[in-house]
Amino acid sequence: MKPWKKIVSFIFIFLCLGVSVGPFLIPVPKLGGLVDSEKFIDPDSKFIKVNDITVHYKEAGKGGKKFILLHGFGASVYSWREVMDDFSQLGYVLAYDRPAFGLTERPMPETWIENPYGMKANVELLRGLMDAKGIEKAILVGNSAGGGVAVAFALEYPERVESLILVDPGVGGGRGPQFPAWALPLMWTPQMRHIGPLMMRDYQETLPNTIQREWYDQTKLTDEIKQEYLKLLKIENWDRAFYELTFAPAYPELRPLLPQLPVPVFIVAGQEDRLIRAFYFEAITTEIPGAQLTLIPQCGHVPHEECPIQFMEEVIKYLETQ
Repeated sequence: MKPWKKIVSFIFIFLCLGVSVGPFLIPVPKLGGLVDSEKFIDPDSKFIKVNDITVHYKEAGKGGKKFILLHGFGASVYSWREVMDDFSQLGYVLAYDRPAFGLTERPMPETWIENPYGMKANVELLRGLMDAKGIEKAILVGNSAGGGVAVAFALEYPERVESLILVDPGVGGGRGPQFPAWALPLMWTPQMRHIGPLMMRDYQETLPNTIQREWYDQTKLTDEIKQEYLKLLKIENWDRAFYELTFAPAYPELRPLLPQLPVPVFIVAGQEDRLIRAFYFEAITTEIPGAQLTLIPQCGHVPHEECPIQFMEEVIKYLETQ
């Protein structure tokens, strides 16, 4: 073999070893002070096994209409605390924690066959939950990323949806592309999964800032509310679950599919939302056949928390027209 070929071969072997072994040499210290999610169980918490995942949920009311509440990124059933009783006056209401959030189980890659954190898995989890609870058809109320799950579900199972109430929804077409689908297999390798939690630990600093930005009137955002949200960062494997959620299997972009939504849609949002601007809600309303939009003045990204009275007034007003 010619000398230059030997050099190239050695360089290639060295690079392969570096890529395959190098990440395992990076220390990933375990976060201190983490606890099992059971520590945060409330008296009204309930659990059910759906698609091999133990799902945490709360429910109230009976008869009448059926509502299922889907929280946003970094949230949990806690985000619906101000309006659960109001919805229960209208019928039966169920709120649950999506995988990676709240008290719902956080399965790890070594225990699953398919990733349970992606959009498709979230859609199938919702369908399984409805089947388990005997809910044939429901009104889906989705906030932020939960609105995306509601839209995806309505596109795949329109016969199970009476209508959508989208609360400051994020349904794509916003701030740039998602992680490219062609590169996802790289992120699923043992090497990247080893160092993945390090990439997610920035949320320890960014999540408190995001919570702050969700509210327009900062006087309503008490320290108690902040601490309830930040419990997420105290639960075992939160960082690994965030990694799997971030690099879950790709799903079709939702915004181009909005004109195909075959169910009634009501969008209610805070006029002063600083995470997703009001002009976005105005734009997607025009893209959804027959959609209605209401903007609540002096209210931010979580109107069901910050402005619950005005929020429910608008929801009830909409329901009375259906």
